[in-house]
Order: sequence, then C-alpha cells, then structure tokens
Amino acid sequence: MRWDIFCQIVDNYGDAGICWRLARSLSSLHGQDVRIFCDDLPTLNLLASGVDQSIQQRIDLQPWEASFSNVRHPVEAPDVVIEAFGCTLPERYVAGLLIAPKKPLMINLEYLSAEPWVTDFHAKASLQAHGIPKYFFFPGFQANVGGLLLDPIPDESNLLAMKVPQSIEAIWSALRPNAKRISVFCYPGAPLRKWLENLSLSGDDFDIVLTHGHAELLRVHAGQEINLPQSIQLLSIPFVSQDEYDWLLAQCDFNIVRGEDSFVRAQLAGKPFIWHIYPQEDRAHQVKLAAFLDLYLESASQDLKTACMAAMTWAMPDEWLKSLDAWSAHSKTWRADLLEKNADGGLAARLVHFVA
Repeated sequence: MRWDIFCQIVDNYGDAGICWRLARSLSSLHGQDVRIFCDDLPTLNLLASGVDQSIQQRIDLQPWEASFSNVRHPVEAPDVVIEAFGCTLPERYVAGLLIAPKKPLMINLEYLSAEPWVTDFHAKASLQAHGIPKYFFFPGFQANVGGLLLDPIPDESNLLAMKVPQSIEAIWSALRPNAKRISVFCYPGAPLRKWLENLSLSGDDFDIVLTHGHAELLRVHAGQEINLPQSIQLLSIPFVSQDEYDWLLAQCDFNIVRGEDSFVRAQLAGKPFIWHIYPQEDRAHQVKLAAFLDLYLESASQDLKTACMAAMTWAMPDEWLKSLDAWSAHSKTWRADLLEKNADGGLAARLVHFVA
C-alpha cells in the first residue's frame, strides 16, 4: 500500500524521529510504499543519515508544501494518510483527496502514553465532515493498544559488537576504562550542573557523554566555564544519526533521555534511565510520568520503586545511586517483557494489520 505520513516538528527531534522510524519499519519490514511530508526537512534528513542506502532510497522525504504544490488531476490518493501527533493536514492536500476516485484511510497517530484511558480510545473512529474515514491510533505499553516502534529490532550483542561510529570515534577514545558511562539528552530546565556536582561525591569516576548542544547548555545555566572534579569527565559529541544514537544508549551504564523516541530506545537498550518528560504548564506531564512508572515498576521492590521515582523527578544521585545494580537488573527484565509484548512486530505491524 501507499502511505503518506505528515510530520510537523514540535520537539526538535522526537516527532521527526518517530515518523522516520515508523516509515523505515513500514518500508523495510512490511514492504510498504512510504512518503513523509515534513515542515523541517533538514532535521529529518539528519536523523535519517547513516542508514543503509537501500533503506533510505525506499522512503520519499518531501517538504511539507510538496503535498499540495504538485497535485495532479485526477488525484492519485494514497491508501493511508497518517497525521503524526494530530498535526493539521494542509487544506489543499485534503481538497485533492476529496476529488480522488479512491478515498484513503486517515489515521491520527497519537503520542505514546501509559495512561489507562488510552485503551478505551485506541482504534476508535472519529467522524469527519468531509466523509473520509479517520481513526485514532495510540502507541502504548499495554497489550491492547498500538504497541511500540522496534525498528531496528534491538539485539544487545549486535549493538555492543558494532564499531564506534566514525562521527564520534575521536571522542570515544577519551573514555576511561574504569569509569561508568552516562549519556545526557534532556531539556534546558533540568538541574544538570547541580546533578553532576552531586554525582561527583559518590567516589566513582563517571564519563558523561553530552549530546549535541548540552555542553553549551551547561555553560549558559552555570554562567561560567564548567569546572567539575576530575572524577567527572565531560565529553561532548556532535549531532548523530538515529542509529548511532541507538548504539550510544547501548554503550552507556545509565541514560538521560527525553521526548518519545529516545525514551523508548532507552528502554530497549535495557539500561537504567531518567525520562525527562516534556514539561507542560498544566502539569499533565506528571500524570503521564506517574502512569508509566506504575507499569514500569509494577514488579519492582519497594526500595527500587522509591529510588526510581526519586531519580525520575531529578532527586540528587546520592538519594538513589546505591540502587543502580538492582535497577540495571530490572531494566533487562523490563526490556525482555517489552519485546515479548511486541513480538507481533509492534506499532508498524499493528498499523498494517489494522488498515488491512
């Protein structure tokens, strides 16, 4: 089938990351014909870089306006149109669909959530004045929702065996053999400098891998040059592709992630992590975080629950670091559980099945 995916980038990388990962899953795993229309094509191209050319060439990446500027008559409508995260389709594009001989199926791909209510709304119809069928589709952790994006399916031994990406090879050589590794990808509001200062009191050595822009973020918030004890080594890496970031998560002992795509990939890496959920003024993010932790920590001991909840709300490391070994074991169990629940292929496979 032919699929059109529409992506308006709100959160820098996350929205584009989900759309690209979904497109490659539909194309490479399910043989679908996919186009992405994006309002920030340079960012999308950066995330897609470094991928095998045979995969990249099968997905048509187009600027947003290309969806309506080259409309032919009669219109050749796709089989499926995906509004990623409820973005509004261009009016001229919709007008073209209305005069097409064959009407597509529209899917509103929602944000990932662990909240219980999504099970009641998943795959439900949304009546539209124009008459084209439209459905809500919710990714999620429960068995009866849309599942997770798994492509590429994570294999720990393969990720660990991969060579260091050329883009960070020189930086990676500076890692200390006995230091623990932590990757950092968070929003500007995180108390990162104070967190790192507290981490330095643990007595262990840590190599902190700062993703693109975070070294500058530390300087801005500190108002001075970064000056931490020698036990903390900061390593700043350039912007890397999606696959290279997946590799990075697997190499670290602990990961700080944000948004949606890196949040899922951190779980599939099987390592402890802090999810710096996107802050919302109405504090809805706190409800979403609590719903996830209810599932994530359901089988954990009370001590581990206390430690994880403290870490996820940016308590200082000295309050929870002693639980890291137990957390590491829990992370591997959680990863295995996610893979078992998504053994049917997860989000992409469920979308294809639903449309069929």
